[in-house]
Amino acid sequence: MSARVVGVVLAAGAGRRYGKPKVLVDDWLTTAVTALRDGGCDDVILVLGAAEVPPPPGVTAISAPGWRDGLSASVRTALAHAHLLQADYAVLHVVDTPDVGAAVVARVLKRALASQSGLARAYFNDRPGHPAVLARRHWPAVLATLRGDQGAAAFLRGRDDVENVDCTDLATGRDIDEP
Repeated sequence: MSARVVGVVLAAGAGRRYGKPKVLVDDWLTTAVTALRDGGCDDVILVLGAAEVPPPPGVTAISAPGWRDGLSASVRTALAHAHLLQADYAVLHVVDTPDVGAAVVARVLKRALASQSGLARAYFNDRPGHPAVLARRHWPAVLATLRGDQGAAAFLRGRDDVENVDCTDLATGRDIDEP
């Protein structure tokens, strides 16, 4: 039986430094969704908050009620929905890394699926980035570490069984905070 993988586009923020919610930037949402779909995700969830946009076809849009609290609220909302979908893995991706494509997602997901821990994250020039893949069995521990504008990073940093997947040859992984 194959694992059910849910991709998550984290796009709830207001984008204060950018000047508008980044989910409104031309093509970024489409790029993130395409990366997840073509990278191996069975379903895609779009987490919204500051701006409501129609989801691309086949994507489930959900609102993070506490989005103003930061990334933690989005991850919490996403994992709750992934649980309802009976997903085995969640691939967390952010809307503001437009050069991260399907090849990055596929590489990181493949390593997570092959690993004992079921945990993997992309690295770009020795810097952690997105996507991050979390096996379902870790979600309660991830949820316990979520605070403010931190996503799963604190959980992943505290472990020695995370597959750090170099993707420097595929993308910069740079999140764009300013226009």
